[in-house]
Amino acid sequence: MQSWVPDLAAEAAPIYLAIASALARDIEAGVLRPGDRLPPQRALAERLAVDLTTVTKAYNEVRRLGLIEGGGRRGSFVRADVGGQAEATGAVLTDTGMNLPPEPLGGRFAACFREGVAELLAGPGAAGRFQYQPSGGAQPDRAAGAALLAARGIAATEDDVLVASGGQNALHAILGTLLSAGDTICIGRFAYPGLLALARRFGLVVRAIDGDGEGIDPRALDLAARAGGVRAVYMVPTNDNPTAATMGEERRRAIADVARRHDLIVIEDDAYGLLPAAPLPPIAAFAPERTWHVTSLSKIISPALRIAYLRAPSARDAWRLAGELHETAIMPPPVSAALATLWLRNGSFAALVAEVRAEAVARQAIAADILRDLDYATHPQGYHLWLALPAGIAAADLVGTLRPAGLSVVTSDAFAVDPGGAGQALRISIGGGLSRERLARTLTMLDAMMQGARGAHLI
Repeated sequence: MQSWVPDLAAEAAPIYLAIASALARDIEAGVLRPGDRLPPQRALAERLAVDLTTVTKAYNEVRRLGLIEGGGRRGSFVRADVGGQAEATGAVLTDTGMNLPPEPLGGRFAACFREGVAELLAGPGAAGRFQYQPSGGAQPDRAAGAALLAARGIAATEDDVLVASGGQNALHAILGTLLSAGDTICIGRFAYPGLLALARRFGLVVRAIDGDGEGIDPRALDLAARAGGVRAVYMVPTNDNPTAATMGEERRRAIADVARRHDLIVIEDDAYGLLPAAPLPPIAAFAPERTWHVTSLSKIISPALRIAYLRAPSARDAWRLAGELHETAIMPPPVSAALATLWLRNGSFAALVAEVRAEAVARQAIAADILRDLDYATHPQGYHLWLALPAGIAAADLVGTLRPAGLSVVTSDAFAVDPGGAGQALRISIGGGLSRERLARTLTMLDAMMQGARGAHLI
């Protein structure tokens, strides 16, 4: 492919990084294949009407990412082993913008799934798992979910725990049942887009509350509630999506106290709560009479498991929501629900979560090494980063370059309650099917772009 010429029309980075980005993108897309010889640096510089040193810097950058090899008189080639584990297994990486748990090296999820299904099919009552399930989930699955939540200090029984088809299904039922058009719900300055979409659908008034490194500030929530009209508050207390803020136990107690004083509904989306090795007690443990707690499995084991446990303040409240869950999703996937129950009972659940946690820690170490000069927020056992961007660096330009290279990045506008009012930032997912090797390459590209932009003041 010595005739290769980069398409720089959409690139806003310094020219050498723009060339490097285009080269990496075409390698990842298969335009340039393993073993292809690249144009000589001098020839490419003439085609692009740039200095030879610019092309040399671009090639060196891509070589540092591990995508090409060679140089000098021999020329440069696309590495024969480029691609990483996803390509080796035939997997297709699709960036949906979702924050996905990392796939552990040598993980047991597929084996546990296969063995678990075989055990379920061989066991008594197997046929029942292929039938419609009761509203709110089958009794054994509700009981297993209640035991999981009770172990975290939440007063829970099978009568006040429902099984939902994922966290979004649970949130849909909560907002659709408890709140009416015009009601005000308080959330942080940045919030999970799925919740924002539901708030718009139900005609809710969303009020952004100031916060800090621990999330929503209870004093700001208290002031908002004193002003009147606030009906509910929503939060992700552990490893907030997107800011990665985690509330300490004192903060959780304070939020519960404010909610009790002002009779607020607390919607606790604890999607990441079980991922830390030492999980903090949920807000539901401090204000069980008013907290609607959601624990889901898609963020701590696999997105293939569309299972969430919804703990309501009372059995009466739970069955009030059961009908809403049924109307929106009929039932949670019965085989997945049965698998989760089996794994909770035989210890596989904890082992699978531990595998994801260990992989997240390994990827955090990669990020910490490569991005050591950047200031970002993260949870040490989580798998997303929240990177605030200095003035003059355009988030959209970074996304346009990094996404084609395989890194899942989303601009802060997607999470902002008041877009444009809180500065630019990126949520960077280091999970999903991205191999460690490719993660290192793409984070290196991010670091180079950030450092280059700061030095050249071009973005």
